[in-house]
Amino acid sequence: MSAEEHDVTFDSADAGASLTYPMQCSALRKSGHVVIKNRPCKIIDMSTSKTGKHGHAKVHLIATDIFTGKKLEDLSPSTHNMDVPHVVRKEYQLLDITEDGFMSLMTDSGDTKEDVKVPDNEVGEKINQMFLTEEKDCNIVVLTSMGEEAAMECKEAPKSG
Repeated sequence: MSAEEHDVTFDSADAGASLTYPMQCSALRKSGHVVIKNRPCKIIDMSTSKTGKHGHAKVHLIATDIFTGKKLEDLSPSTHNMDVPHVVRKEYQLLDITEDGFMSLMTDSGDTKEDVKVPDNEVGEKINQMFLTEEKDCNIVVLTSMGEEAAMECKEAPKSG
């Protein structure tokens, strides 16, 4: 074989490539994650239609965007691959909230993370209520997927004692 046959170039222009991994439609499960319309989603319902005249069973997915809560649907042959987003769920200790609405969070290793904004929803209201009004120690659950991050939950930190 000549060297030219091994000279393969991989296109790495798509920055989102490592943010997802492929999975066959038929292997997806309810409560799992999937990418629909380039958004990371959690599957809330799925059904498979029988093979029709042309021989492909179809999978009907109903999912909600994990960041916006918006409902999305997709219909795809069960043998096709769909992208599944890598979703990371981490809990941080809330140290402070800046005037411009960013949280100062402490990681397990003691570093601070200051690039997550207090969300403009019920979770944000709960964060402000517990931390600013009730002055409780709070832990914030942050979801990260496909280059996006958002605080998804606020809970009172267990008292260390």
